[in-house]
Amino acid sequence: MRLKISHASKYSYTSPVSYGLLQLRQTPKSRVGQQVLSWDHQIQGGRIEAEYEDHNANWVQLISLDTGAEQLIISSSGEVEVEDRAGIIGQHRGFSPLWLFRRSTVLTRPGPLIRRLVKSAPDNSAGDVARLHGVAQLVRDAILYEPGWTDADTKAEDALEKGHGVCQDHAHVFISAARLLGYPARYAGGYLMMNDRVSQDAGHAWAEVHVESLGWVGFDISNAISPDSRYVRVATGLDYREAAPVSGMRFGASSESLDVSIQVQQQ
Repeated sequence: MRLKISHASKYSYTSPVSYGLLQLRQTPKSRVGQQVLSWDHQIQGGRIEAEYEDHNANWVQLISLDTGAEQLIISSSGEVEVEDRAGIIGQHRGFSPLWLFRRSTVLTRPGPLIRRLVKSAPDNSAGDVARLHGVAQLVRDAILYEPGWTDADTKAEDALEKGHGVCQDHAHVFISAARLLGYPARYAGGYLMMNDRVSQDAGHAWAEVHVESLGWVGFDISNAISPDSRYVRVATGLDYREAAPVSGMRFGASSESLDVSIQVQQQ
């Protein structure tokens, strides 16, 4: 399936920015089952200083804000051809060793609630993939999808305690549980073509687990499926912070507001 994507992020600052440097991870990956046909970035209020592939094989662009900027607009668009591989990405790539993805982070560190959830997980008598889908069901049952209860800094254990969250929280709790079971697991962020609408106000998040016989396999906990041809992978990492579309620092503005507009449709 060929997907056409546009993604605009508008940052408005309360006062002029004296200095700002951001990392932009907003370029989809060309990998097995996914081919980027075209992709372009337009920056207003800043400029691209450097580009590189990071340790997770994400394409990163360093953006410096113009001195005195009161607004930054990042517009990305392009076309991606995606094949339905039932969530199977395949062999591990990138500079990070596979064992690193068994390590917990601040956002995915397990607490008593996640450990209790893992005790309810099915064994692997039906195979690793079936077992992991069972874990995904436990996470989905424990956290009702409802925006407004969590934010980008919410930890997996806290989201599980609240019992409400979004796709990022589902992914973090699932990753934490998978690692407790001994699997390398990582966070994946990107785009999802919705069946009922074109315009969206946020990207999508899911998880990937390394299964010995298959390599990396994706699990979208929020939608109860493995990613298919409607999903576009953009960035991966140990958690959201390593795969965030935009991260960085700025000086001079006391606060900012962000308006995001995303469109994903079949071409």
